[in-house]
Amino acid sequence: MNLSFIEILKVIFLGIVEGITEWLPISSTGHMLLVDEFLQLNASDSFKEMFFIIIQLGAILAVVVLYWNRMFPFQFKDKAKPVIRKDIFSLWFKVVVACIPGAAVTILFDDYIEAHLHTPVVIAIALIFYGVAFILIENWNKTREPKIKTLADISYQTAFMIGLFQVLSIIPGTSRSGATIIGGLIIGVSRVAVAEFTFYLAVPVMLGMSLLKLLKFGFAFTGAELVILGVGTVVAFLVSIVVIRFLMSYIRKHDFKVFGWYRIVLGALVLVYFAFR
Repeated sequence: MNLSFIEILKVIFLGIVEGITEWLPISSTGHMLLVDEFLQLNASDSFKEMFFIIIQLGAILAVVVLYWNRMFPFQFKDKAKPVIRKDIFSLWFKVVVACIPGAAVTILFDDYIEAHLHTPVVIAIALIFYGVAFILIENWNKTREPKIKTLADISYQTAFMIGLFQVLSIIPGTSRSGATIIGGLIIGVSRVAVAEFTFYLAVPVMLGMSLLKLLKFGFAFTGAELVILGVGTVVAFLVSIVVIRFLMSYIRKHDFKVFGWYRIVLGALVLVYFAFR
């Protein structure tokens, strides 16, 4: 792999795209694949496939840093008597339950999906379809009061149902966060609670996907490849810090329809571009 200044700029741009799109319900994988159509890294297809997943570790780290006190179940204020937060343990068990459907489907169909559905047209259709879904669901929710208003109110049954919706995100262009948020809104979870649950859910999901990609690619990296991975991950981490804070502030006062409209416009532009290319 040729590590030039231009390649580093490409990696920085991809890290920015990952950091923005991982947490907004607009599909990080879809955006990364679309960006790669126009701004291709000078690397093998197998490395890029792994790179697009591994830099998500930077996004994970951003969530862990921002939510550490609410994610870590052990407190050591008194070293003689460390406190174990049972509510946090319970929440992580719910996250595990929510991960089960997606893990099963990914193991069974991930290779097929990558081989046949990672195309601009599929991404565009998914962007438009779920963009329309966001708008319709938010309009429907105007007359509904959320039944589940906080993260602590999410039951095991609700967690599993959100996990079923997450299965939809195996189709590129859907968005993992978008699928879980849509599912949560339909079930009756508040915007803030379902967004926070999505953050928790991202940690084991992304770690698992990253491990699978690493095992598939192998651990024999060149120096240039390590630099590329490091730069992309750091940029994704820094951008994710800003985006997560923005999203949580935004949805306390606004709905998700703006993201729906964005998806529709982007999907339409992609379809038009590739129709006349």
